[in-house]
Amino acid sequence: MTDTAIDVRSLDHYFGEGEARKQALFDVNLSVRRGSLTILMGPSGSGKTTLLTLMGCLREVHRGSIRLLERELFQSDEITRIDMRRRLGFIFQARNLHDSLTARQNVMMGLQVHGRGAPKTHALAADHILDLLGLGERLDYLPGNLSGGQKQRVAIARALVSNPDIIFADEPTAALDKESGRTVVEMLKALGRERGATTVMVTHDNRILELADRVVTLEDGRIVKDVAGSGIQTLAVPAMPG
Repeated sequence: MTDTAIDVRSLDHYFGEGEARKQALFDVNLSVRRGSLTILMGPSGSGKTTLLTLMGCLREVHRGSIRLLERELFQSDEITRIDMRRRLGFIFQARNLHDSLTARQNVMMGLQVHGRGAPKTHALAADHILDLLGLGERLDYLPGNLSGGQKQRVAIARALVSNPDIIFADEPTAALDKESGRTVVEMLKALGRERGATTVMVTHDNRILELADRVVTLEDGRIVKDVAGSGIQTLAVPAMPG
């Protein structure tokens, strides 16, 4: 096992066909070490989310190489990509919660989809992570009865409950206040130190940059800056059941 979780080489990406074809990424090279927290920044349309979804096996690699947990994604088949996605956690702005399921049930889906742990432990694990995120009194609430920030924390809990090897997050703190957003990012960092989980996060939230191990800036589909972050804090994450 190498120290590299993600290795991107000479990556180009396009949208559209024929005369409407537009290049979104240009010769992107990026290596992300295991257990680190990397933040992707840049203006709207710079390619951040495109890069995130390519690394997360949500788009097909057109040209170049992405090695994810030592497996090549370029020209990989759908079975390989599905298998890789089971080792990943995703946090998106849209949240994608099921309106008919409670907070607990939405989080339990994160375990059921990944096939992690014994089914009898799923509710206990869901309750544990929701309590860590300050939702211990909202376990049986439907999304319609939760605030925007609470819904976002349920989505974050669902992504983290299966203890993924890599977490891809697109604006995970956008709906959270400063304290809640910092708590989430500190938890992601702690997962990296305690369990080796790697996080790649797209954000415009300047309040959390100091917590990053690395900040990568994109403009017009190209990496224009890549700097080490500052401020690694000593935190511990309680063990999750199962």
